[in-house]
Amino acid sequence: MFILKIVKYLIQATFIYLFFIIIKILGLTLSRKFFSHLFKIIGPSVKSEQTINNNLEKFLGFKNESLKKNIKLKMWDNYGKTFVEYLYLKKFKTLNSHIEIKGEDILAKIKKNNKPVIFVSGHFANFELMSMELTKKKINLATIYRPLNNFFLNPFMEYLRKKYICQNQIKKGLFGVKESIHYIKNNFSIALMIDQRVSEGKKLPFFENMALTTTMPAQMALKFNLDIVPIYLARKTNNNFVMEVYKPIEILKNADTETNKLNISIKLNKILEEMISRDPGQWIWTHNRWK
Repeated sequence: MFILKIVKYLIQATFIYLFFIIIKILGLTLSRKFFSHLFKIIGPSVKSEQTINNNLEKFLGFKNESLKKNIKLKMWDNYGKTFVEYLYLKKFKTLNSHIEIKGEDILAKIKKNNKPVIFVSGHFANFELMSMELTKKKINLATIYRPLNNFFLNPFMEYLRKKYICQNQIKKGLFGVKESIHYIKNNFSIALMIDQRVSEGKKLPFFENMALTTTMPAQMALKFNLDIVPIYLARKTNNNFVMEVYKPIEILKNADTETNKLNISIKLNKILEEMISRDPGQWIWTHNRWK
């Protein structure tokens, strides 16, 4: 079984590295056009179409094939462009013309206060830009990520993230929690995605269905008396993004810490719902969120 997995990962990695070579040859503009179309064709066969459909039915609350199709097409279009943009992170790191930031005053205040916060978001548009833009604003940051299962690809992705997105990368998991605490104690803010299912999470309402939800932001905020700052990202055109920084959620402690933790996590799920509802095609629906 392990041998089969190695062969599978090797084949996947070979194709992806081949795609990366093509991307560098074509350049950013042509590659985005090509791979956005390619992902719309091959995407449904790579990821579970049934999972996406089930997720969309939970979100929509009814069967609307036309709307589902439009959301899926936009999602795969964005997926393809984001895939290409990994090889052009250096360009995004050195430029500011590609992104509009709403709430820069909030980031300026966070930096001025010199006190860590917990930044939370989901897999919207090119989600890697969140941590990149925060580090460009000179905010001390460590970001939590989930390593790729494919060990032929993961080292390269980690290299790109550390070099161009955020130098301080924390692997998701129990050790990652300890590492996050270490960073917080050294005056670093933490950034993480809260839209994926986590086996160690709590079953909480998400679009009126129970879903395993991370309580890590709430736990860290309560333990260290930190604000939580949600961030939303959207792709406006091929080259333009908007990043919206929400007002910090102030965490008030009370005697019942467990209830407080769950209430904060439910509130974050509600914020995530609002973000997704703005433009459903910006979110990645391939995650088995309600399993």
